[in-house]
Amino acid sequence: MIKFFLMVNKQGQTRLSRYYEHIEINKRTILEADVIKTCLSRSKEQCSFIEYKDFKLIYRQYAALFIVVGINETENEMAVYEFIHNFVEVLDMYFSRVVSLIVKEVIMFNLDKVHIILDEMVLNGCIVETNKARILAPLLILDKMAES
Repeated sequence: MIKFFLMVNKQGQTRLSRYYEHIEINKRTILEADVIKTCLSRSKEQCSFIEYKDFKLIYRQYAALFIVVGINETENEMAVYEFIHNFVEVLDMYFSRVVSLIVKEVIMFNLDKVHIILDEMVLNGCIVETNKARILAPLLILDKMAES
């Protein structure tokens, strides 16, 4: 099960966070700071899977953005690693050329749409959808409604 999903820039600023189990706000801040410090301090040659306290961290770097997912011990690390890539591909399909512009334009100005995409993919900490067309269908309908 996914415990949390973070998108963080190279400066350590959280751009998006979603928690799938209750953690108090002050503990979230401490957790995010420690997780970010752990992931940003690693080199590109090191493994993207980290044992951290009572869960595992899976992360990927895209340009100036780190996507970090905290999972429990029973979740498949490779499946989550591919889920992160699938999430970025969906963002890329919807926003076009997202990998280079991901931090500035997509997340800052379209945070609601990024949350919708994530919500279509993950429900209560479980990955429920990976088909890109199905993930984007609700957003495309919203876009059509906004145009009319």
